[in-house]
Amino acid sequence: MRVVRIEALEHPDLADYARLTDVALRRVTEPAGGLYLAESLTVIGRALRAGHEPRSVLTSERWLPDVEVLLDGRDVPVYVGAPESLEALTGFHLHRGALASMHRPTPLDPRLVLREARRVVIVEDVVDHTNVGAIFRSVAGLGADAVLVTPRCADPLYRRSVRVSMGTVLQVPWTRLPEWDAAVPLLHEAGFTIAALALAADAVALREFAATAPERVALVVGAEGDGLTRAALDAADLVVTIPMAHGVDSLNVAAASAVALYALQP
Repeated sequence: MRVVRIEALEHPDLADYARLTDVALRRVTEPAGGLYLAESLTVIGRALRAGHEPRSVLTSERWLPDVEVLLDGRDVPVYVGAPESLEALTGFHLHRGALASMHRPTPLDPRLVLREARRVVIVEDVVDHTNVGAIFRSVAGLGADAVLVTPRCADPLYRRSVRVSMGTVLQVPWTRLPEWDAAVPLLHEAGFTIAALALAADAVALREFAATAPERVALVVGAEGDGLTRAALDAADLVVTIPMAHGVDSLNVAAASAVALYALQP
C-alpha cells in the first residue's frame, strides 16, 4: 500500500469521500462512477474476500496497521489524516476504522443468479437504504440464496445499505431484474413460484403456504406505505400474508422479510 498523508482536503484524489451526507448526490454518482463505499474494517475485509478491488482507502493513524493487514500487499493509496480532518471531509465521524472506495463488480446475469437458487427475495421499489440493508442481512442469516432488486429500488451498495447489512450485501448474490413483463418469464423459466407478500382478500396465510411451499420460491416484498405495485401483484402466482393482531395491518418490510424467510426455511 502507498501511505499518503492528507495535507489539503480539496485534493481531487479525495473526491470519492467528500460530502457523503448528500444522499441524492451519492445515489447519482456512485453507480454512474462505478464505485461504492465500504465503511469499517469488517466490511472492507468482506469486500476484499468477495474479490472486490479497492481504488483507495481513507483512515487515521490509529488504524493504519490494521489497514495494512487487510490490504495484504495491494498497491493501493491509503489516505491518512487526523480524525477531525476526516470528519470535515466526509461529514461524519469515521469511528469504524476506515472507509474504502471500491470498484463495483460487474452486474450478474439474473439467469445465473437464479440457476442454483431455491429461495430468493425480490425487493420492489424499496427506496430506504436502511431497509434494503436489513433485508440483505436477513437473507444471509436465514439461509436464502439471492436477492433481486427492481429497477427503481435503492442501491444495495450505497454506504448505509452496506453498513446496515453488516457487509452481507457483499456476500449474498444479487442483481437487478428488468421490468415485470420481462422478469416474470425469467422467474418461471427457472422454476420459481412468485409469492407476493402483501395484504389481499384472497391471500394465503404464511404458515399455510410454508407448510407446502414449492421447491423454488421468489418472495416479493415492497416499499413501506404504498406496498407492492399493481404490476407486482399481477405478476405473482399467489399472495401470501403474515396474520397480524391488535389492529396492526403489517410489519416493516425488513421485519416481514425476516419472518417470511424464517417460516420458509426447509
